[in-house]
Order: sequence, then structure tokens, then C-alpha cells
Amino acid sequence: MIKVAIIVGSTRPGRKADAVARWVLGIAGKRGDAQFELVDLKDYNLPLLDEAVPPSRGQYTQPHTKAWAAKIASFDAFVFVTPEYNHGIPGALKNAIDFLFKEWNNKAAGFVSYGSAAGVRAVEQLRLVMGELMVADVRSQVMLSLFTDFENFTTFKPAPQHEAAVTAMLDQLVAWGGALKPLRGA
Repeated sequence: MIKVAIIVGSTRPGRKADAVARWVLGIAGKRGDAQFELVDLKDYNLPLLDEAVPPSRGQYTQPHTKAWAAKIASFDAFVFVTPEYNHGIPGALKNAIDFLFKEWNNKAAGFVSYGSAAGVRAVEQLRLVMGELMVADVRSQVMLSLFTDFENFTTFKPAPQHEAAVTAMLDQLVAWGGALKPLRGA
């Protein structure tokens, strides 16, 4: 069985990403084809990138980088739960991604986004970043609207059809995560 991280992509006070990520984890928990774990960026307290050597060299010196690298290396695939801030990726998520390189390689990624435009522009940017990191991103994605999936723009209440979208994304993610396993072992 592959291991999948559901990454909470925001550290902002009052964020909604943690509620969305827990919802995804609940749906994922009904499956028997992979192990799923919530990974919250807040738990790693990463500063702005503070490694002198580029991550592609794998010469990490900071304890927070080593802990983050060990956590990410332990997974075969990722679900990025991300809001869209100013038509893009939250700074904390981009920073966390940029800390590492080989720990991301030859793995799969899926996306759950939310915002006033359902977070689609943040996912477009994430897809570009994933390409550079040699991460295969799946086509299916989950798009949540602040207008229809959050009561008063705060309380997460997803429309029922979104569960099928999560399932479709996870089906692709688990398939791709497993298919790439031989590359990770090479």
C-alpha cells in the first residue's frame, strides 16, 4: 500500500484548509488501497528558506529542514489542500515545497482547492511547480467555492457532489502513486 500525505497548505490564522483537509481525510479513510496521513505545515514552523545550498543537492543543515525532509520522503503521493491567495499559492506552501527537492521526485500529487474562484489559479501554479519537482499531478481535482461551500464564508459545508470529486481524484492519485513506485526505488 502506498502512503499519501494530505498537506494542509495554509498557516494563516482563521484558515479553512485544516477543516477541508480533515474532510478529505474522512473520505480517504473509507478506502482500503492506501494509507493516508494529515500533514499540517503549521507543525513544522518552517522559516523563509534558510538553507545556503540549493535543495537539489540534498545537503540540509537546519534541523527543521531535516525533519520536513524526513516527513515528505516517507510518502508516495500527496494531496495538496490549498486556498488561493491573490490568484496564487499561499506563501507558506510555496516556501515549504521549495525547501526540498529529491523528497518530492517520482511521486504523484492531487489537489483540493478553495477560494472565491474555487482556487483554480493556485492549482495551475502548483501544477507548474510539481512539473519541475518531477511530481506527476493527476487530472481530477476538487474545487470548492467560498460562496457555496462555506456558510458565511467561514464554516465549511461542502456540497454533496464534492465527495465524488474527492473519490475520483484519490482513485487517480493512488493509481499514479503506485505506478511510479519502481522509479522511486531506482
